[in-house]
Amino acid sequence: MPTTQDPAHLHSADETFRHSYSKDKAQLVRRLARIEGQVRGIARMIEREEYCVDILQQTAALRAAVDSLAILVLEDHVQGCVRTAAEHGDADRYVDEVVDVVRRTLGRPVRGTGRG
Repeated sequence: MPTTQDPAHLHSADETFRHSYSKDKAQLVRRLARIEGQVRGIARMIEREEYCVDILQQTAALRAAVDSLAILVLEDHVQGCVRTAAEHGDADRYVDEVVDVVRRTLGRPVRGTGRG
């Protein structure tokens, strides 16, 4: 049975299906490289015992960069993967998956299987 992590049933229904972020892959990889650089920079700051507030400012910038990347992937997922699932009659599972991941991202508990 296909999982939400691997929508294999969409592959069989539509051989041209690709993850929606594929079109933005180069941009996402560049952003990740910048994020990686930010993490290394914060590590250097800690090694040099720099001022706490400066480190906290850099961690806030890092969080913003990660959130920005996540929003891009989420937008692509909703506009592509969820739309494709809806076209194939499987939207509910994908919509629930998006809601759950957004809730986790915002630090809110994931709902139970029942609605409400």
